[in-house]
Amino acid sequence: MSKRIALSLLLAATVFGSCARKSVPTKSEVSKRPVPEAVRATNVEFRFLSAKGKAQFDYQGNQQGANINVRIRKDSVIWISASLIGLEGVRAYITRDSVQVLDKLHREYYAGDYAYLSKRLNVPVNFDMLQALLLGNYLPPIDAATEPKVVTEGDMQRVNYEQANLLVQQLIELGKARVQQLTVEDPASQNKVTVDYSDFRVLERMPQSFAHNTLLQIQQGQAKPTTVTLSYRSVDVDKERLQFPFSIPKGYARKK
Repeated sequence: MSKRIALSLLLAATVFGSCARKSVPTKSEVSKRPVPEAVRATNVEFRFLSAKGKAQFDYQGNQQGANINVRIRKDSVIWISASLIGLEGVRAYITRDSVQVLDKLHREYYAGDYAYLSKRLNVPVNFDMLQALLLGNYLPPIDAATEPKVVTEGDMQRVNYEQANLLVQQLIELGKARVQQLTVEDPASQNKVTVDYSDFRVLERMPQSFAHNTLLQIQQGQAKPTTVTLSYRSVDVDKERLQFPFSIPKGYARKK
């Protein structure tokens, strides 16, 4: 697994920023805002969520697969582990204020705030964006004063708004009340990201639908799109109080 692909495990962090290098607040309370009444989306509610499955990356024709384990304490911690052939290669521990990534393949680690991660990945990032993308939840504008444009078209609802010169569009399937597609586009650079959610299944402990398949297509200018596919085989909500183990072993070099 190359360093580029290993870092791609923070795929949600790169998705929103791939469109443009613009300022995005890092200490946002976006996820705690209720979904507007006009928007017919229902977000996944939980305290602890655990998901296991596979990730498939295709970067400029180079393909790489990995097993992934995602744990989330809502609005607080995102923990991601990826392994190849049974051996863990990357572990990430992400909070609202900090990002830490352990690269076991190269005996290195990354630690810093969101400005650090944004600089490393050359994109702006914040916690709420990453959490919403992993969950398939509705993502409201960062600026509470921004009023989304909501249009109903048959069994779909289209929600559009602009922020930081980016055009954001979400398609909501009314029957499931879940986001089916998210698009973020930078008209100036023609960079575009499309996230499609599918294979919705009702969770075991709560009457909520969760997308077990997520397909990301990242288009930067005229280059060949980068795609990331997440396929979950199991998703558990509030089954148990989860642990988020993370420590830096001795001898690991801090990546500057």
